[in-house]
Amino acid sequence: MGSLVCEIEAAIKIQAWWRGLLVRRTLQHASLRACIIQCWWRTVQAQALDKRRRTMLVLYSRQESAVVKLQALARMWRIRRCYCRARIAACIIQAYWRWYARRNRKPESDHATAEHLEIDIKILV
Repeated sequence: MGSLVCEIEAAIKIQAWWRGLLVRRTLQHASLRACIIQCWWRTVQAQALDKRRRTMLVLYSRQESAVVKLQALARMWRIRRCYCRARIAACIIQAYWRWYARRNRKPESDHATAEHLEIDIKILV
């Protein structure tokens, strides 16, 4: 009877060991699967964050480019307006100077110009 009890106790120990092994193996597989899923999820989250950052960078660069273009156009318009004003002022000054020079010309200089024209005509003919 004593050996039967020892055999039963040994069988119980072997069964307990086997069940423990199965449970540990199942838990290990579950833990490994959970790690795989967590790793995949972190990768998905990192990709989404990277995509969001790239989108924001593109939007920022477009806005920055638009601002630079507007500033360049504003500067060009301001400089062109200043140039046009200076050109108009130069034309007015030239017109007044020509009028003044024509009005205050000496008759001798007209004679010299006429002789000069005759010389040119003779050369051309």
